[in-house]
Parts: sequence; structure tokens; C-alpha cells
Amino acid sequence: MKNFIAAILLLSGIFFVFNISEVKAQAETQTEIQDTTAQDNPISSVAAHIHDEAHEEHHHAAPVWLVIPFVLLLLMIATGPLFYEHFWHHNYPKVAVGLAILVVFYYLFVLDNVHGPVHALAEYVQFIALLASLYIASGGILIEIDKKSTPMANVTLLLVGALVSNLIGTTGASMLLIRPFIRLNKGNIQAYHIIFFIFMVSNVGGSLTPIGDPPLFLGFLKGIPFFWTLEHNWPAWLVALAFLATVFYFIDRKMGKANDDELEEITYTNKFALIGSRNFLWLAVVIASVFLDPNVIEWVPAIHYDGQKFSFLREIIMLSVAYFSFKFADQKAIKGNEFNFEPIREVAFIFIGIFGTMMPALELVGNFAKSPEGAALITHNTLYWGTGILSGVLDNAPTYLNFLAAAMASQGAEISNVAMVKDFAMNNYEDSAFELMAISLAAVFFGAMTYIGNGPNFMVKSIAEQSGIKMPSFFGYIIRFSIPILLPVLVIIWLIFFAFV
Repeated sequence: MKNFIAAILLLSGIFFVFNISEVKAQAETQTEIQDTTAQDNPISSVAAHIHDEAHEEHHHAAPVWLVIPFVLLLLMIATGPLFYEHFWHHNYPKVAVGLAILVVFYYLFVLDNVHGPVHALAEYVQFIALLASLYIASGGILIEIDKKSTPMANVTLLLVGALVSNLIGTTGASMLLIRPFIRLNKGNIQAYHIIFFIFMVSNVGGSLTPIGDPPLFLGFLKGIPFFWTLEHNWPAWLVALAFLATVFYFIDRKMGKANDDELEEITYTNKFALIGSRNFLWLAVVIASVFLDPNVIEWVPAIHYDGQKFSFLREIIMLSVAYFSFKFADQKAIKGNEFNFEPIREVAFIFIGIFGTMMPALELVGNFAKSPEGAALITHNTLYWGTGILSGVLDNAPTYLNFLAAAMASQGAEISNVAMVKDFAMNNYEDSAFELMAISLAAVFFGAMTYIGNGPNFMVKSIAEQSGIKMPSFFGYIIRFSIPILLPVLVIIWLIFFAFV
């Protein structure tokens, strides 16, 4: 763990000290030259500016074939554990990092595009700092439930987890409750238990607050009011959870009967025990630090780059929590949870590959959506399905931002303007609040379609596998669960809230 945190801090240090200072110096030099030119010859200044924009656009355009490393990584994530498990288990870090380096180097040395990799690095550091701190802090909390596993008990825990995910995030709720959920069903734990946990707790549940899921938090940082998600998303949240809970109840009622006779012999006290409760304070520190964003609070220190402010104080706090919450954790809770770092290690390496290789895919989608042809296609229906489908195969947070930017651009607004984002959320553009609702729900709900749609999915899968549960492969997850169970719920949400409006 020390080596992991040290590596992240070193990576952050390189980003903070070297890249930023160098680029800032170049930017300042270019600004001074342009100012001088403007004073001497305004016409030359305008011409130079136009030339620079054309030059930048030319060098920043990614070719379509550069999406191949991302597609290859997704295919290997899907097929590796199934067809070449030994190779994949020992080499997935090399594969993920290698493909990411290939794309990043192409951006840096062929496209002459520093902006994309720097933004991807900043987003990755923010992403992994949050996930690591929540994972490690919650690992020191042991929840023991001495109660018989029944369909109703399981449904209750899943719904409680869906509520909690809005308070401590889908990652925090997933890491806090997945082990108690597994222990509750220790006599009859099956893959469908874990899949529905991913559906309800790790994704759909967290759609009511910006804390709930990363896409909504990014929207809040851009200017969407904090309580906007609660006001607009709760009807669809209730409907989706009601359908999923009902389907799970009947599946669990049927599948759980196999071990009923065996379980009846056990005497239960129906008591609830909590060990390591002080780690809730560490979780509170993480949640509080989430709001230390320099784009929202002026006095928070930041790194200025490419017209944006990048946070670093928040990430330092989160990584510090990751270290100290483990160092001072209750060892009984650590041992009771069978806590180890393999799940966060797997997520860290896999998402290095995803963040590094998905840049061309996001860029191509974003550019098309912002083009006149793409803008003509933008409606609440296309935003729902477009955001949703891509959120299932890309990380849902940057997908959310790309489609929000496209929706705003189609109405002459800019996502970089906080006032415009707020106006867009408050329906001061044509049907803009409705379009934002479509983007928000799709990004969160469709994040459950695959293991890689949302960060907690992979972590829950990894913890389940370490507990001896045989989880479906990447495609098995989609074919056996996402398409027959989750997709109909997503279609119902579309029919009720969007299709006929």
C-alpha cells in the first residue's frame, strides 16, 4: 500500500511540478508575444490568433484508428479471465499501462497534444484518490449481521445501500456493505446476489445527490445546483429501484430455496454488531474533502492549466486518509473483512488503461455531437440512449461531461461557463433541464451495464471473487444479467419519462 500511494504521489508530483510549470511558462511567453504583436499590428495579431487556433485544432484531432487500443483493452478485459486466465492475471498491469502509453505518446509526439493527456492524468488522479480512500477507510469497518438470509432481508439491505450511496457515494456504500451482504448470504451466495448489488447499490442508488456518483459530482462542480439531482431524479430513481427490487425478490425466492433445509438448523440472534466505527470519521473526512474544489471555492489552492483549475489539496487529503485509516484501523475489523489491496490494485491498473486509451473515443464522440450534423440529432431521447450506451463501455463520468457539453453547445451555451451551466440546469434554455435529466439518469443507470461502466463495479466483482464466488465473465455479465434484467428496466424508464414527452 505504501508503494501504491508513493507511486500516485510521485505521479501527481510530476504532473504538478514539471508539466504545469513548463506549460505555464510557455503560455506566459506566448501571451507576452501576442500582446506585443497586438500593440504593433492589430491585424497581424488577429491573423496569428486564427492561425494558432487552426494549428491547435489540426494537432488535436485524433484519427479514428486510434480507438483500436481502447477496443483492444476492452476485449482483453472481457476475454482474458475466460480464455487465458493465467496470462491475464499476471500481465494485466503491463497490458493496461502499455496500451495507455501507446495512445498517450501518440498524442504527445504525433498530434502535439499535451492537453488531452494532462487532463486525463488529472481526472485519473482524482478518480483513484477517491476510490482508494473510500475503499481503504471502509475496509476498517466490520458490520456483522446475525440474521437468517431471506429474500426480504436481502432486498432491505440492497435498498438501504441504495439510500446510503447518496450520502457516502456509490463507492463508499459498495465497499461498506458488500462484505456484510456476502456474509449474510454465506449459506447460499450466488453470482446474481452480487450482480443485483452492483445494479442497485453501486449504480442506480446513487442518483439523488452529487456525492452519489462521479458524473453527478462533476456536474455539480461545473455549476449544477446541489439539490437539482434530488428534485429531478427521484421519480425515476424510485421506479428503477422498485422494478429491480421486485425482480431480485422473486429470483432470490426461487434460487434460495435450494438451501432452505440446511439453513433452518442454524439459530440466529438477529443482532447487529459494528466494529471499527471510528473509520466513519475517516469516511467523513473524505466526503468533506470532496467539496474542496478550487472551481467552486476561490481560496482553495489550485494548479492553473489550459484555462482550468486543477485540484490537488483534495487528493492529498484523500490519499492521506487512505494511509492513516489503514494504519490506525481496528485489526479485528481488518481480519474480519479479510481485507487486502488486490481489488483496488486491479482497479488502479485497469483504469490507467481505460483513462489513457479512451481519449480518442471521447474526443470523436464529443466532436461529432458538437458538429452541426451532431447537434441536429440532439434531443432528450438521443441524449438518454447516447449517454447511456457509451456510459456502459466508457467510464460514465467523462461520458456525462461530453454529452452535457454537446447538449449545451447545441443551444449556444458553454460548459466552461458556470453561469450558463446553472441556467441550463434551471431550464433557462429550451427544454434544457429535461435534457440534463436524460443525461444524468443515463450516465448513472447505464453505468451498471458492464463491469467497467463505473468504478465500484470492478471492485465489487474483485471482492466477490476473492470470497470464492464465481462471477460471470465480461460478456457473461452483459448477456446473462444486463440485457435480460437491467435493459428492460432502462427501457421502462425511457418509456415513462422520455419517450412520449
